[in-house]
Amino acid sequence: SRLPQLFDFIQSKGMHILEGGTKGMKPIVKATGGGAYKNVEDFKNILGLELEKVDEMESLVTGTNFLLSNLQDEGFTFWKGQKDYISIQNDKSDLFPYLLVNIGSGVSYLKVDGPDQYERVSGTSLGGGTFWGLGRLLTGCKTFDELLELSTHGDNSAVDMLVGDIYGGLDYEKIGLEATTIASSFGKILMNEEKSLKDYNPKDIGLALCRMISYNIAQIAYLNAKRYNLKRIFFGGFFIRGHPFTMQTLSYAINFWSKGEMRALFLRHEGFLGALGAFLMYEEGASSTIIRNLSERRDSRANFVERFTVGRHYSPSGEVKPRGKLERTHSEKSWVEKFMEVGRQSAGMAKGARGDAAASRDPSSATDYLTGVSEYDLWGAETNYLSSGLDVGVLHVDPSLYQFPLLVDPASYEPSVVDISKDEEQRSYWIGVLDKQIPATCEKALASQGESEEAQQKCDAFKWMFGSHLEKLLREPQVYGKFGLCEILEMREECLRECGFKDTYIVNKESENAAALKVLPDLLAELDAMDESARLLSLIEGVLAGNIFDWGSQACVELYKNGTILEIYKQARSNLKSRPWRVDTFDDFRSQMLRQTETNQRYRRAIMFVDNSGADIVLGMIPLVRELLKRGTEVVLAANSLPALNDITASELLPLMKQAGKFCEVIRGGLETARDLYKESRGVLPDVQPLSPTSPAYSPLYIIQNGQGGPCLNLRRVSHDLA
Repeated sequence: SRLPQLFDFIQSKGMHILEGGTKGMKPIVKATGGGAYKNVEDFKNILGLELEKVDEMESLVTGTNFLLSNLQDEGFTFWKGQKDYISIQNDKSDLFPYLLVNIGSGVSYLKVDGPDQYERVSGTSLGGGTFWGLGRLLTGCKTFDELLELSTHGDNSAVDMLVGDIYGGLDYEKIGLEATTIASSFGKILMNEEKSLKDYNPKDIGLALCRMISYNIAQIAYLNAKRYNLKRIFFGGFFIRGHPFTMQTLSYAINFWSKGEMRALFLRHEGFLGALGAFLMYEEGASSTIIRNLSERRDSRANFVERFTVGRHYSPSGEVKPRGKLERTHSEKSWVEKFMEVGRQSAGMAKGARGDAAASRDPSSATDYLTGVSEYDLWGAETNYLSSGLDVGVLHVDPSLYQFPLLVDPASYEPSVVDISKDEEQRSYWIGVLDKQIPATCEKALASQGESEEAQQKCDAFKWMFGSHLEKLLREPQVYGKFGLCEILEMREECLRECGFKDTYIVNKESENAAALKVLPDLLAELDAMDESARLLSLIEGVLAGNIFDWGSQACVELYKNGTILEIYKQARSNLKSRPWRVDTFDDFRSQMLRQTETNQRYRRAIMFVDNSGADIVLGMIPLVRELLKRGTEVVLAANSLPALNDITASELLPLMKQAGKFCEVIRGGLETARDLYKESRGVLPDVQPLSPTSPAYSPLYIIQNGQGGPCLNLRRVSHDLA
């Protein structure tokens, strides 16, 4: 019944057209499942596509292995509405073996022992088809989702015979059965022979049916896991599709049958396992080949990241293709335009339910190009309400990223110190802060593009896009998986870039850098006049004081209303709390540096992660860089690859350091040495240089990208040079 809509979607996107192919050549599409057999002629006649059948179980296992191996938070447990993501070692050493339970019309149980090793060890005909078929007959529900929703409001004790019904409301303590345990599914109907179907509540029947099917599936899964000594049981298939009630029922059953020894596990993208597996089976094709090769890396998770805001796709050349202009037909419109369209319609549909605050986000100043919207263009939803449907994003592939090799325990490392998906207080606070900052962010965005009419349209899109994400996260904290503050801040930058704002804070960064450079010579002269011990303390205080210039901080926004950059910097230095600081290892640092001076030693190389433009980089970090260079230490400055807030990027940092080099020979010499060494190494970051009589007069000062596009540092994915 959904095929006509699918064909309409494919045709509207031109997805069935083979670009660059020989005239008359028909595209071949890998397909799996029963539809690959039943619908061959429809695809051929309507779309001109040839379906190449791929084994269903092989596709399923291939897709599952790929997701569990390459996505950071794919598998999770579900208990009483709470998702807890499981940790799998980055080298995949602890992934296998596991049991994969695929619940479609029937159920297949697959024992997976390795990347290409699996066996169907069991199955049952009592699956999703049974639930839906009997459900339609007994409740009159027209759709699968309607039946599931109905079952969440039922009371199965009106239909099921419980242990308490047999033993006078008491537990059967001798064998450990509670009074509420189901003794016989639908068994209570036999105790009321005078009642007919119309006398029972369809909600109660739906719940009893759901539990009967789920408990049977779970018991067989547990018995197979025990038989083959498998430590993990993953459930997937059409029966689940992320539905909380179904997951809770299966989780309860596994916990019951295993007496708490095992937990049911689920997959964030379980609806895409077969399709993804089929795609990865293309023997030819740049995209599938690159993805397969990357997935074989030991730290392959660095190369795959799911983003929830953008409609751009990976191309083999690494090029991100632009979305084009706004004035286009519906089928050609960008994600931004459709987001605005759906957002407006959603606001109109649910204004009363969501309140004036949500409705006030409606970008009423936008032009009339926003007409007509496909119900499949957003979130995978079947309605225009933003919380509907499958909450999945676009899987981005970047072969140039690597896991930072100095992480002590990569499996337990978390880039976010705040997990907004679990901490309600922190979630409410940070979403509130970010929501309040949207107008100020739009002001910066407008200024960065000359406050044109087109820029205003883009701002309207950003308000709706990011505001809707915040609203969604507030209602459903785990809607995008394990989402921390690091991820939500990066999402804001992605929304800005998707809406056409490449560098929102460019005006601020340029003015702040210029202002700070004017006083840098005086600061360096002041530092040079100090003795070594006092100078080291002053350098670290400068770094701490400079870090206040972070436009991600609400305090910074307030400070800028009442003073200039230099006034704020001086105030920050004078207001710096007396030691000990909250994290204070300065005494150890100073002792080590003084000892090196006495023994004529040095650190061979230092990597320094830089942050904010202006006073932070110029008055805080540059003096410390200069100190290390003077001591003979090679310095690597790692800066953002893409703009984020007022953070300086690597492309901006190089000209800034050249300007600083005009009145500091140590910095100028370090840049020149680095340039010469880069040439010798053919553009690759050189190894640490050995000390010798022919060593350059100045230690090299390298500037590299860190691989980041957000304001927080995520060491799961860094650039090749940094790794």
